[in-house]
Amino acid sequence: MVTRTELANAIRFLSMDAVEKAKSGHPGMPMGMADIAEVLWRDHLAHSPANPHWHNRDRFVLSNGHGSMLLYSLLHLTGYDVTLEDLKNFRQLHSRTPGHPEYGYAPGVETTTGPLGQGITNAVGMALAEKLLADEFNRDGFPIVDHTTWAFLGDGCLMEGISHEACSLAGTWGLGKLIAFYDDNGISIDGDVEGWFTDDTPARFEAYGWQVVRNVNGHDASEIDTAIRTARAETSRPTLICCKTRIGFGAPNKEGGHDVHGAPLGAAEIAAARGHLGWPHEPFVIPADIARAWNAVDAGREREAAWNALFNAYRAAHPELAAEFERRMNGELPAGFAAHAAQKIAEANGKAETIATRKASQNAINAFAEILPELLGGSADLTPSNLTNWKGSRPVTRDAGGNYIHYGVREFGMAAILNGLALHGGFRPFGATFLMFSEYARNALRMAALMKINPLFVFTHDSIGLGEDGPTHQPVEQTATLRMIPGMTVWRPCDTVESMVAWSEALAAKDHPSCLIFSRQNLPFVERDDAALEAVKRGGYVLKDADAPRAVLIATGSEVELALKAQEALAAEGVPVRVVSMPSTNAFDRQDREWKSSVLPAGVPRLAIEAGVTDFWRKYVGLEGDVIGIDRFGESAPAGQLFKEFGFTVDNVVARTRALIGQH
Repeated sequence: MVTRTELANAIRFLSMDAVEKAKSGHPGMPMGMADIAEVLWRDHLAHSPANPHWHNRDRFVLSNGHGSMLLYSLLHLTGYDVTLEDLKNFRQLHSRTPGHPEYGYAPGVETTTGPLGQGITNAVGMALAEKLLADEFNRDGFPIVDHTTWAFLGDGCLMEGISHEACSLAGTWGLGKLIAFYDDNGISIDGDVEGWFTDDTPARFEAYGWQVVRNVNGHDASEIDTAIRTARAETSRPTLICCKTRIGFGAPNKEGGHDVHGAPLGAAEIAAARGHLGWPHEPFVIPADIARAWNAVDAGREREAAWNALFNAYRAAHPELAAEFERRMNGELPAGFAAHAAQKIAEANGKAETIATRKASQNAINAFAEILPELLGGSADLTPSNLTNWKGSRPVTRDAGGNYIHYGVREFGMAAILNGLALHGGFRPFGATFLMFSEYARNALRMAALMKINPLFVFTHDSIGLGEDGPTHQPVEQTATLRMIPGMTVWRPCDTVESMVAWSEALAAKDHPSCLIFSRQNLPFVERDDAALEAVKRGGYVLKDADAPRAVLIATGSEVELALKAQEALAAEGVPVRVVSMPSTNAFDRQDREWKSSVLPAGVPRLAIEAGVTDFWRKYVGLEGDVIGIDRFGESAPAGQLFKEFGFTVDNVVARTRALIGQH
């Protein structure tokens, strides 16, 4: 009969062998957490390897993602489409098993992890999604949303500040179906963590409102199983299971030390481990009886079939709810979305309002909330400033579902929770803060783009236009650097119409996140003809043209008004220029060459105008063009004075344009 130790050793040796073959990787954590993983995955995890996208599966998140071979071994052993060849190609070019788990590469990987602390934060978002969907869709006798989110995390995750942000919220929200395992091995790359990590972690989580199961022997299957059952019995609080483990368990000469954390064990130590653990098999060989004991395909199919029967009965009893649930979990927009968006854009054009684009954004949220029940908004303690609530918004609380999240002052946590919500499915989540504080959230924004998922990040107070708050709150380089994140689409609209289009395009996006950037101050409505109205979604278009233009003025956001006024002044002097509005350089860059050259014709000098760093715009104006921008930090003063101080005046634009033309 196969023992639990043998089953756990299958994980250990697949991990050791793959890291050794790659000549790089982290064997210590997979070896140390193998016993915990064996109990969880074989006895408690509700999943279906034949269908990794089953809606009611448990979610498993490896927050300490450097131990990726633990997850790849589990996926292979339980029957996912992860082969031995995939394991042998660990960390190799175009492999399905990269150095850290990457969403979309191998089936069963729920999120990309590696930057420590973000995995547990994604897990908080997933658990929140489960709770909110259950509140919305479950009916008596039909618990169609009923699954658990599990997370593995280590000392590094707990040192990262984002874990404080997210785990505090998890306790506040009472996420009883979130269960985390703390791999308390006392080791990080530099050595024994007692020199830099002496927190009372169990007390910290109890203070957050979590149930804490202390002092579990992470190498004793019985203790692990009892701890899991204790966790599952608590439905009103998340649970942290604190597991004492030995990093590199089974390596007789290196177990328990930092040398085993992030480097191959070496052939001699692996051979010693084989003898020490009684594993005589060749590298990557799993005996048939152990493979059979691990395989979860049939059990998964039975589990999924039982849920399918429940859902079919639910569909018969509640057909509209069932259809809505499937639509949302499949990430499909309502059938009438495009027509609804076109109508709202036309209405915004007809109203011709002069308002701040943050207010235009709120109008857009109201407009789209009418047709998108999956809209799940929020703000990092700036709702009255971001204007992200809407007429039908209801706060998410511990005791009731809702559609608006008050994150508190937790920008990074908010962004990574948004990623978890998007990964789980069923919602179109967005969260907001000031543009300046995108800096706190940046790595989660990058992770969203890397995973090709579609949360929306709303940033208001977009420039020196916020005035007296001064340079600490005045973004200068932020818009440019957000545009430079591969796969990110950034919108900085100039008026109500562009704001409505930006929201429409961001909500329709499936394979990338979006940043929507809005002003604090009022911006005038811009009249545009039908062709220009249709072209806004292309990201860059001719807003107002002139016969035989001698220059092109390119602007975004609040600076579009300035470009239009300068165009009028130049026209009065007999100098025709074209004004191009470029609300999204990313969307513009995706257009074909014909469109781009029709907007920015060759041989016509270009001047870009934006209240931010100038270098970004060189790609559009060329070496012979010019940029009016800001290459130093701002000042504290009324906005009008600041725009004048930094050269955002009609006179300066006219003078720079004339000088540019004179050079040609």
